[in-house]
Amino acid sequence: MSKTRVLTGITTSGTPHLGNYVGAIRPAIAAARAPEVESFYFLADYHSLIKAQDPARTQRSTLEIAAAWLACGLDPQRVWFYRQSDIPEIPELTWLLTCVAGKGILNRAHAYKAAVDKNRAEGEDDDAGITAGLFMYPVLMAADILIFNAHRVPVGRDQIQHIEMARDFGQRFNHVYGGDYFVLPEAVVDEQVATLPGLDGRKMSKSYGNTIPLFAPRAELKKLIAGIVTDSRAPGEPKPTEGSAIFQLYQAFASREETAAFARAFAEGIAWGEAKQALFERIDAEVAPLRERYEALMARPGEIEAILRDGAARLREAYARPAIARLREAVGLRDLSRISVPAADARAKKSHDAPTFKQYREADGKFYFKLVQGERVLLQSIGFDSPRDAGQRLAALKQGEVGEPGSDFMLGEGVTADEVNAALAAFVAATLEGEAGKP
Repeated sequence: MSKTRVLTGITTSGTPHLGNYVGAIRPAIAAARAPEVESFYFLADYHSLIKAQDPARTQRSTLEIAAAWLACGLDPQRVWFYRQSDIPEIPELTWLLTCVAGKGILNRAHAYKAAVDKNRAEGEDDDAGITAGLFMYPVLMAADILIFNAHRVPVGRDQIQHIEMARDFGQRFNHVYGGDYFVLPEAVVDEQVATLPGLDGRKMSKSYGNTIPLFAPRAELKKLIAGIVTDSRAPGEPKPTEGSAIFQLYQAFASREETAAFARAFAEGIAWGEAKQALFERIDAEVAPLRERYEALMARPGEIEAILRDGAARLREAYARPAIARLREAVGLRDLSRISVPAADARAKKSHDAPTFKQYREADGKFYFKLVQGERVLLQSIGFDSPRDAGQRLAALKQGEVGEPGSDFMLGEGVTADEVNAALAAFVAATLEGEAGKP
């Protein structure tokens, strides 16, 4: 039975914190243990270059994040674990997709629109300071996904648009080159994934500067937890669990029974200092063994490098090289020694090719079809809002029901209605002949 391929990208920017662990690392590693899933985890170091242009920091972050995932239990022998920049087929596919990606779609990407809006608000030129990397980010992300034909991509709600773009680019490539080259991925949004509060009660985020590093030394972890903002309720005074950063953090690490007992302590008026001490002990109990493994890995960066290179080498052999070879063949980047030079009579015969229909979706999001014979377009449809509408009209034409041009289709340049009718008749006859020849 074929497995479901699930792909997760990890941007190499910053140091992993407790929010990353609870919201992404821990659930992803648990999900990777399912026997019916083939998991892909990659360090998105190309993506990090869009924002970070500090080479030493990029290198350090890549090491820290790789070590964090390995320390937390990711098994590189059970999953594909690799660095994006170690797969040269990804940037090659990025270019192939760039050549079919609609600029209008990229203009609507959230990150690019936000940058343009910021420029306008500040009275700057729309594209001031905006790099082509930021603009093309969705195409690189599509290549990350499509190169391995991932079925599912876990993302936050803000990333759904990128998965929709990957689907669009893959579908467009499939149409242009006439094959099922790409699986169209599905976005997976887990509404149950916990979002941890930071030191100030807001969402834990590097952009807020309120994070607790995942592998902070024990003394530093205790100090950071002691600094979590609380209200002025005194010891003995009941404290609400709702909205309490201390309670939410504790709940993310504790069992159901431990959480219930902590809630009772809140109702009974536990002192904030005592509550913070309990939180520290609960988090440290889970993180301490992971911290020990992390520190050991960080002391041996050569081992991490070897793991990443091995993962990339095996993955290129199994997936990336065969995929890009097939795609090169599809677009015509082929071995010239295999080309067949047509004879003069064969070239003359080209104008008598059998008529055929082609269906496709344009960058405007609408669905079209056309009737072609050789290189001539005999009939061109208008854009339909849904594939079903286009399919119904096409089915009628395939039965020879032409109707009047101008309503939902038009004749090609220099083409007469008689030519279209003759081509349709030939198409129907060829279809019937083909059906008759089937067993």
